[in-house]
Parts: sequence; structure tokens; C-alpha cells
Amino acid sequence: MRGLKGCHGAQRNMSTGNNLPSHFKLPSGDKIPSVALGVWRAEKGIVGDAVKTALKAGYRHIDGAWIYGNEAEVGQALKESDVPREQIWLTSKLWNTFHDPKDIEPVLDESLSKLGTDYLDLYLIHWPVAFKKGGKANEVDHELTENPYPTWQKLEELVEKGKIRNIGISNFNIRRVQNLTANPLKIKPAVNQVELSYWNPQPELLKWAKENDLLLEAYSPLGSVDKVKESLNVPVIKALASELGITPAQVIISWHVQRGTVVLPKSVTPSRVKENFQITTLPQDAFDKLERAAASHKPSRSVDPSKNWGVDIFN
Repeated sequence: MRGLKGCHGAQRNMSTGNNLPSHFKLPSGDKIPSVALGVWRAEKGIVGDAVKTALKAGYRHIDGAWIYGNEAEVGQALKESDVPREQIWLTSKLWNTFHDPKDIEPVLDESLSKLGTDYLDLYLIHWPVAFKKGGKANEVDHELTENPYPTWQKLEELVEKGKIRNIGISNFNIRRVQNLTANPLKIKPAVNQVELSYWNPQPELLKWAKENDLLLEAYSPLGSVDKVKESLNVPVIKALASELGITPAQVIISWHVQRGTVVLPKSVTPSRVKENFQITTLPQDAFDKLERAAASHKPSRSVDPSKNWGVDIFN
């Protein structure tokens, strides 16, 4: 099941006047679909059906990770799908425990085996934090955390081996990206997957990433599990949804893609999986209104394990 060069996944049928990109082009030339099904916190016994529903609805991008613990079920769903492997963009992530170069290929192979494939379209360093393997739970390896270059060199090697098509990072702020890219990289990070939402829009990171040819991916785009309901009831979002004849979720997801980011909405409810895929271009005044509203309040993260890990991740 080798990958094909060029575009992964069929272009979505876009409605008249919809100029939102169905894909973004990466430095490798590969095209990553702009809307993915995220499977974080998707429970076993349920996630497989969500993947099948997504593929039937037209999704061609599944975003997972080793630490989610559901790769085997995702792999089984992919096997049972009638969508060819080369049309599906598969992402997984390297967990903190495996940053030591000697530990990377074995855990990658584990993910490949569970997913039922011999390559990944994208592999990300999940967090800019390395744990000591075999030490206390979540014991930080500060040397490898502050110098991720050895980890990156091994990922570059695995690209050369053909086990990974593209490599990137996740949860890296500007300082940590610059710390990595100050090294003589053979392959620059293709993407940086970060928390982006109405509550945490990160306009400075987005601007910097665009200026430095680094594509951002938005996880928790509707807010975390605890914030989704609140997100969908934000007055400006509800008003725009009513005005445009779409749902609040579609307003938010469309806004993310229109900002120039890949968006990773997570749902296991069939109707919502389908709803989240139907995006449309927001009129410029509506887009600007939402951008201003998102920037008008103090940013709030839903995901920040800094205290638990004893590392100030975002500074």
C-alpha cells in the first residue's frame, strides 16, 4: 500500500462561489486535505464507525496519534472502507516517551502495524517535551526537550526510508520552532498542529507561520469538550450562522480554513461528522467580524499540561 506522488484524496465538490481550499500544498509537493476527522478522545468501540461515516461523507484526512490508544480500530475501519489507501491522508504523532532516536522507529512501526499501512502521510512530534523512558511517570528529559534536533534527525531518516511522507511538529510556539529550525535541517517542518479556536485564536503565531511557510493545523477548533456548547452559542457566531443559513459549527470550521489552516473537528456523532465537512466561504465582512470578536477577549487555552509536566511549554 505505497503512497502515490502528488495529491492525496479526491477534491471535494465545492459549492458555487466557494473559494475555500480543499487542500493545502506542503513543501514536499503533497497536498493535505483542509478538513480532517480528529480522533482524539474518540472512544474505542465508537471511533471506527466515526471513521467510516467520515469517509462516506467525503473526508480523506484522518488525524490520530499513538497516545490516543485507538489506532487499531481506526486501522480496521480503513481496511473495511472501499476508499483506496492512497486517497487517504493519515497522520500520527510521536509521543513524549519516545523522543530518544533509538525509540522512534519501533513505536512508529507499532502505529503503522495498527493502522494497517506501511507509510504515514504525516508524522508529528506530539509535544515539545521529551520524557525519560523507564523513569518516573512523565519525568522530563530536559536535555532532549531543549534540543529536539536528534529526534528530528531520526524523523528525517525515516522519511528517507519511505515510512513517512512528511514530518512536522505540534504544540510548538515560535521560540520552540526557531530553536528547532536553527539546526541544519534536511527537511523543514511541514506543519505545526496547535490549539486554535474562538477562545484561543493565536493571531501572532498564525501571522508568523504564514511568513515562514509553516502550515498550522487547528485542533480543538470548536473549543474543548467542555467549551463546544459555549462556542456554538457565542452571539456573533449564532448571528452569522443565521445570516448565512449555515450552522454555528460550520461558521467556525469555515473560519479556520479561511484563515489558512487545516482544521481538525472531532465528533463521533454521524450527523455532526457530516455537518462539520460542509464548509463555505464567509463573506469578507463576516470573516472580519469573527476575527475581531475572537481577538477581543483574553485568550484561553483548553489544553495545557505545563503544570503536570513541570515544563513551561508555551513560553
